[in-house]
Amino acid sequence: MNPGGKPGKTGSLMAVEVALARLLEMADASKIGEHECLPLAQVQGRVLATDLVSTLDLPPWPNSAMDGYALHLADWTGEPLVVSQKIFAGQAPEPLKPGTCARIFTGAPVPAGANCVEMQENVEVQADERVRFTETMTPGKNIRPQGQEATVGELILPAGTRLGPIEQGLAASLGCAELDVVRKIRVAVLSTGDELIEPGQVLGPGQIYNSNRVLLCSWLQRLGCEVIDAGILPDDLATTRARLGELKDVDLILSTGGVSVGEADFLGIALREEGELTLWKLAIKPGKPLTFGHFRGVPVIGLPGNPASTLVTFALLARPYLLRRQGVKEVEPLKFQVPAGFVWPKAGNRREYLRGRLENGRAIIYRNQSSGVLRSAAWADGLVEVLEDRTLIEGDCVSFIPLSEVLS
Repeated sequence: MNPGGKPGKTGSLMAVEVALARLLEMADASKIGEHECLPLAQVQGRVLATDLVSTLDLPPWPNSAMDGYALHLADWTGEPLVVSQKIFAGQAPEPLKPGTCARIFTGAPVPAGANCVEMQENVEVQADERVRFTETMTPGKNIRPQGQEATVGELILPAGTRLGPIEQGLAASLGCAELDVVRKIRVAVLSTGDELIEPGQVLGPGQIYNSNRVLLCSWLQRLGCEVIDAGILPDDLATTRARLGELKDVDLILSTGGVSVGEADFLGIALREEGELTLWKLAIKPGKPLTFGHFRGVPVIGLPGNPASTLVTFALLARPYLLRRQGVKEVEPLKFQVPAGFVWPKAGNRREYLRGRLENGRAIIYRNQSSGVLRSAAWADGLVEVLEDRTLIEGDCVSFIPLSEVLS
């Protein structure tokens, strides 16, 4: 067993962290500069283009955290107090009359002159409707002060924040009806290979259905991208060049298959002849032949064609690249340590991402880890990371990346 396997020891292959760092560096150099103003209800999944700064105090006035009674502590000598007013949320109270208390409800403004709210469970209402306080009280008790959550001019959400329901709700609490967001990144998706046909067609000899297209198009839409479906490229160099050349008004060409060193890998040939290859052959399994380059100035990420390889490399490399180009700073998924519920007896020279899930607090893995088995990911709820040059016995710690972290 080698519990201290060394990340990055990969021989001639590029280490995963090195490849990711280079991808993010290139993404930083080509961030999407255009943005648009959209209604708050339409910004789900988009990226904030400008800082959200508060234009008001939140809450705008001190308010009650409880249903109860507001009073000025100096007026209370232990004797019951007369209730001089009743204050509901949404009402503007009168200043508190000296020597009295006010019936108040949660969220209602605290009247001027009051410095404490006692919850109704700690009071006794007398027959004459005066109120006796039964517990020790302190100034500020059960009062939410003005500006407790935000003050005028305070940075609430920085540019580069991905907007979800919580961020939308926060913006709404500040009175924002619309937000400035980065325009959608335009991604052309294409598949390569004469063996591919689309679902619904009749399979011919040697043909398989194209699962990667729908996987990636759906995933990109979840990421807030504008998807251009470029279809399937045949195994023909001239057609490959022509089709790539048509994809000019896009921010990224995302392909699957055709990027290794085989005679029929025409996408890789086209990139080498009419563009540039920046990354090629990574120390990752599945997914070694991932490629990054440019075709006539347009960035191209070439994912491996096997479905599990497509999934893993998109999740861990293409997705962070796309997010960073939109200005998102924290792009790597959360991962945490869990005990392995399996044995890994043979160390490899590539970092492996096994499709697995958690059972009774331990990571177990799907029985078939072939890069062609997408079913393994449908069964799984995460990726189990096994470092290079490492073996495992049950109970050893491994990193676990929930699929929920990368699917949106």
